[in-house]
Amino acid sequence: MIDRVRVDQAGISATLIELVDAGCSLVLTTGGTGPALRDVTPEATLAVADKEMPGFGEQMRQISLAFVPTAILSRQVAVIRGNSLIINLPGQPKAIAETLEGLKNADGTQKVNGIFAAVPYCIDLLKGPYLETHDAACKAFRPKSAIRATPAT
Repeated sequence: MIDRVRVDQAGISATLIELVDAGCSLVLTTGGTGPALRDVTPEATLAVADKEMPGFGEQMRQISLAFVPTAILSRQVAVIRGNSLIINLPGQPKAIAETLEGLKNADGTQKVNGIFAAVPYCIDLLKGPYLETHDAACKAFRPKSAIRATPAT
């Protein structure tokens, strides 16, 4: 089992490096972040990191704790490699949506921001492409000084 885990971890790291080297400004992984022996995505991600971005993992766990007490077992991380942001998301589609979107009040207003609200500005700071979002789905946060005018269509 241990040899298989090392192979999986090395493969994940190699794939992350390949995606970053190919010019991806944002790399998202799903799953492999639990406490099981086979869950090595955080280790593989940290192995290729230039900088850690702990706020992303902290926020994902905070959001998930509103739904399941086992969220404390999650080990999602986010890192910077070169000019790219790599984020480990949970493995379950429902949990992925919740952590990206955040928590809403009964009236639909935002209660707790999801992690994706911070992604476009993080990419800006890394000198990546200017990412725009559809506010109805996910409103990106940027300081006023970082907002660019949207071209008229």
